Amino acid sequence: DLVEKNHGIKIDVDNIDYDDKKVLDSIGTGKCDGIFQLESAGMKNFMKELKPQSLEDVIAGISLYRPGPMDFIPKYIENKHNPEKIVYDTPFLEPILKNSYGVIVYQEQVMQISRLLAGYSYARADLVRRAMSKKKTEAMKAERDGFIEGCLKNGVSASDAEEIFEEMLGFAKYAFNKSHATAYGILSYRTAYLKAHYPTEYFASLLTSVLDNASKVREYIADAAKFGVKVLPPDINSSGEGFTSD
Repeated sequence: DLVEKNHGIKIDVDNIDYDDKKVLDSIGTGKCDGIFQLESAGMKNFMKELKPQSLEDVIAGISLYRPGPMDFIPKYIENKHNPEKIVYDTPFLEPILKNSYGVIVYQEQVMQISRLLAGYSYARADLVRRAMSKKKTEAMKAERDGFIEGCLKNGVSASDAEEIFEEMLGFAKYAFNKSHATAYGILSYRTAYLKAHYPTEYFASLLTSVLDNASKVREYIADAAKFGVKVLPPDINSSGEGFTSD
């Protein structure tokens, strides 16, 4: 509403550019205060190292920054910045893991591996995902032979199949649901987009949203200064309800 009032532009967040370099570069500087999911100190440092170049990177970052997957962050960053170091146990894995630089990040990838390499149905692949994510050890062990047998039929060697299964076991305990992470990532990107392109209006809205939290108000006022946005004292002639932008 403030952007429309000040600039005459009606923003349709469903149709913004999700490859906007200005937005991605801004996230990569770690200046993520007031950005959904990205404003903790640890996440800001991670974004500075990651330097996301796509929405896909933001989604993966949200998925990786949790206990368990965090162990894979160094490998993810290393592979992202040095693609020549990416190694796939079998060429079959490349189309599945290419977008995550050779690292299993999502539950859906576990399902894709089960389908493509072992020839599982969608239903059986989902059973594998559920067994792994709920740490049902016996159910997982029961899948091992079937998975390796299916891989052998599709031209994957027994040693590669064994190694892939072990990797899936190790990561699937923590793997995030990509559809969930994508919903988060889109909201993160949208807030970053508004902050990058309309900082005055964004800070006004952000400060209004935390009016009952004095420490957050101070934090965001300090951040606004870094973006060249001045926060003025109340003025009986020009102030409105909450923070407004001029």
